Amino acid sequence: MTLAPESEARPVPEGHVRLTIDGIEVDAPKGELLIRTAERMGITIPRFCDHPLLDPAGACRQCLVEVEMNGRPMPKPQASCTMTVADGMVVKTQNSSPVADKAQQGVMELLLINHPLDCPICDKGGECPLQNQALKHGRAESRFHDTKRAFAKPVPISSQVLLDRERCVLCQRCTRFSKQIAGDPFIELLERGALQQIGIGEQQPFQSYFSGNTIQICPVGALTSAAYRFRSRPFDLVSTPGQCEHCASGCATRTDWRRGKVMRRLAGDDPEVNEEWICDKGRFAFRYANAADRITRPQIRVDGELREASWTEALQAAAKGLTAARDARGVGVLPGGRLTVEDAYAYSKFARVALRTNDIDHRARPHSAEELRFLESAVVGVTPETGVTYGDLESAPAVLCVAFEPEEESPIVFLRLRKAARQGTTQVFHVAPRTSPGVEKTTVITHAGGPVRTGSLVECVPGGEAAALRELPSEVDEAIRQQGAVLVVGERAAEVPGLLSEVLRTAQRTGAQVAWIPRRAGERGAVEAGALPTLLPGARPVVDDHARSDVERTWGMAPGSLPASAGRDLTEILTAAASGELSGLVLGGVDPDDLPDPALARKALESADFVVSLELRPSAVTERADVVLPIAPSAEKNGSYLNWEGRRREFATTIDGTGALPDCRVLDTLAVEMDADLFTQSPAAAAAELDRLGTHTGARTPFPDEAAAHAPRPGPGQAVLGTWRQLLDNGSLQADEPNLAGTARNRVAIVSPETAKRVEISSGQRLEIRTERGRIVLPVEIADMPDDVVWVPTDSGQARVHQALGAGHGALVDLAPVTGDAGSNGYSPNGRTSVNGNSAHHRGGNA
Repeated sequence: MTLAPESEARPVPEGHVRLTIDGIEVDAPKGELLIRTAERMGITIPRFCDHPLLDPAGACRQCLVEVEMNGRPMPKPQASCTMTVADGMVVKTQNSSPVADKAQQGVMELLLINHPLDCPICDKGGECPLQNQALKHGRAESRFHDTKRAFAKPVPISSQVLLDRERCVLCQRCTRFSKQIAGDPFIELLERGALQQIGIGEQQPFQSYFSGNTIQICPVGALTSAAYRFRSRPFDLVSTPGQCEHCASGCATRTDWRRGKVMRRLAGDDPEVNEEWICDKGRFAFRYANAADRITRPQIRVDGELREASWTEALQAAAKGLTAARDARGVGVLPGGRLTVEDAYAYSKFARVALRTNDIDHRARPHSAEELRFLESAVVGVTPETGVTYGDLESAPAVLCVAFEPEEESPIVFLRLRKAARQGTTQVFHVAPRTSPGVEKTTVITHAGGPVRTGSLVECVPGGEAAALRELPSEVDEAIRQQGAVLVVGERAAEVPGLLSEVLRTAQRTGAQVAWIPRRAGERGAVEAGALPTLLPGARPVVDDHARSDVERTWGMAPGSLPASAGRDLTEILTAAASGELSGLVLGGVDPDDLPDPALARKALESADFVVSLELRPSAVTERADVVLPIAPSAEKNGSYLNWEGRRREFATTIDGTGALPDCRVLDTLAVEMDADLFTQSPAAAAAELDRLGTHTGARTPFPDEAAAHAPRPGPGQAVLGTWRQLLDNGSLQADEPNLAGTARNRVAIVSPETAKRVEISSGQRLEIRTERGRIVLPVEIADMPDDVVWVPTDSGQARVHQALGAGHGALVDLAPVTGDAGSNGYSPNGRTSVNGNSAHHRGGNA
């Protein structure tokens, strides 16, 4: 936009028009909304329904302005949020037009006719656009003297969103967000005329992962949070910008707190990442830090029982035990995927300097040696400047998602993919066993004229993704050959032999870029920090002599001090500990049930001579740990995460003075007790040293090149298991959030009609999924998917796949209907009677 003085005659730039607003001549891009041009000039036009990320609606009429075209004034004021700029247009806002000012005051008077006098108790009071604009653009006295309309209040739209109908000004922000952005059209305008109101269908509850955004963008107090309602006022709160710790999306947030306690969390404004949105998990799941069972003091095991101890006593006990274990058969380090970059770096350095080992692996989930090669060769060192970004996803002509469920595993990536598909610029394809809600909402976009298909599902049997990728349909193959196309692969690819190799081969064949999107917030940073058995910090291969020398110089170590051979991965560490080949373990908030073989993890914990656990709340590890060291949650420390793009997401301490210590400080002090110096006393010190190390510029590990595997063939009574985690499940960071848990998706087993017929089961009946390890019983849902396949959530409610079945995505399982009281909606290890009741949240450390 260019302001043009009247005295300066010059041509209008190409693609622009010239108009006058409040006497100022301005050039603006063709098609730009009048309200946008005015606000970029610094002229604020009052509005309620307008939002820059939503389609224009013209619903509230508060933004009326006087418009003149070709020397002729329009007969009445026009809504500036729906009118686009035109050449020669003359616009007068409330600042220069008594007509526009009177029109705006009249609209405000109408909006306030039935609006209740709730300001003293309304959650929006103090930050309410209606309140502010009524004072600035409204009349001092009302001419309305009748009885205001009243409704029963509040009405629960969902377990976490409450509606006060009489406060609503029918701006339609919430309905447009639900339809356009989230793709969850559960909230609608009901009735007509004076009775029109916001509501939901009786048989269609508002069950959306993004419902909290409607609370934040509501310009009045009509939509409020069940968890926050009546808890504080805006002027009581201190606001701190932050970063979400729940997934690899890297969302900017704003945390509001008072008296040392977080009261609410809002979406931050970051156009390059999350725009103005966050998922409900990021918005509402923050109370875990104040859970009643949080560990606040160190504990040591004495005579078989854990007891509280001082930091000095606990660190001395941990140092003594780890030194003995290191000098015996060695110690393995399992940091988990929740860590900041600085904490992951401290674990990496602690393993190499204090424990003298490369036996470290942060991948507390299903993993593989092929994935390790993939991370070394195609992921580590990638930045937004060299890799795929959110902007690339939005502008890509085609995106192919492989072993990746965006809505469940990275919700903001899902919103960006849906936005790109809705704009009609991007085709989104998925290689997956079924059409999940996220797949449907990115491949079929419903406009006013009806549904438009913008992509498709490449259906495959679980475990057969590599073969499906090698034999893509011609239209999909042609689409991803276009310039700028992107291949997105999730962490579930590690469970399919040959899939990551096939992803790279497909990228080389088609020219598509590759993006790896893990589920946890700390995964990407842990790769850069060297929390892997084959990588040192800064993408340095462990086996590279020059790379080790660089690290030894920076760390002030003697040449040849670092171990030169690759270490064990997570499964190998657990196997070695279980068999007595390793003497000790250091764990950082790892939940055994997240691992591919929880039974092996428990055996390793029982067999190890000495176990140290750094964690926030009790877990299965706590039960077997010799020393437990409490650490700070993200709200009580500073640091940074790397999101899936490789973008650094720094955050400051929100709640200060609690005495809680970050992992890097705890490890630094523990290392001192072991006569080693880490110099990671603070996140800032750790980050500075990692920056000094820089990124390795030498040769990289070659790409993995494993053959594509085919899906297993089920026998009689068997099926192939498909599974991935849902966004809202048993994750420990969702503890103490009953309202959030109320919008979790149903825990069901999904099969095809033919499979249901073969098993002799119908929709709603209970199905038993069994292996030699145990069983899970779930209600059945019948959907369009490959035959001889069953899909279940990995860790939702009683459906705990790894713990109950000891199996994962692509494994063979037995199916049988459950009748009478022979089973329940739960799981049963070793075929014993299953557990009834609602699920309790995990007590582990990873989300």
